[in-house]
Amino acid sequence: LFERPFSVEELVEFAMEGERLACGSAHADNAAPAVMGGAILVRGYNPLDIIQLPVPDNFYCSVVHPHIVVTTKESRSVLPNQIPLSTAITQWGNLGGLVAGFYKSDVKLIGRAMKDVVAEPHRKQFIPGFDALKEKLLAEGSLCMNISGSGPSVFALSEDKKTAEKIGEIMKLHFKEQGIDSNIYVMKVSDKGAKTI
Repeated sequence: LFERPFSVEELVEFAMEGERLACGSAHADNAAPAVMGGAILVRGYNPLDIIQLPVPDNFYCSVVHPHIVVTTKESRSVLPNQIPLSTAITQWGNLGGLVAGFYKSDVKLIGRAMKDVVAEPHRKQFIPGFDALKEKLLAEGSLCMNISGSGPSVFALSEDKKTAEKIGEIMKLHFKEQGIDSNIYVMKVSDKGAKTI
């Protein structure tokens, strides 16, 4: 915009400062994918080490944003300070499978590996009917369902547009039945980040 070009990494660092203002922590979990697009592995912060993973062609996302409030502060407050080694081993295995799934363009492996055994068990209490919704979506062909960050948005992944649209309708109906309005977004996952048009 101002004819002062910055590297993508510098733009991510600027966006991280926005995160610091929003939630008190300059993290790249949201900033890096927004700027770079696709799926991002944040390997470390000192120095910042972000890796863009290849996105499979048949990779669709359905996101529901229920009109409820879940603050990052309360969502972080329920997380344990320590986790059992067996839980850590499961999470590390899932992370390895997730990265392998992206590099192999294997959406079924991505779905099997996208299981959060650290944060989700504690954060799902903030999402009304979380377990029932997850069960419905998996039965209807979704590869997985998870909480987006600290919530309240929830996302599900599918390997085709038709399934993703059906999953989106189920998500909307789930919250409507509980008297909660929501917004639904269904899209093909892009490897392109935010751009000035």
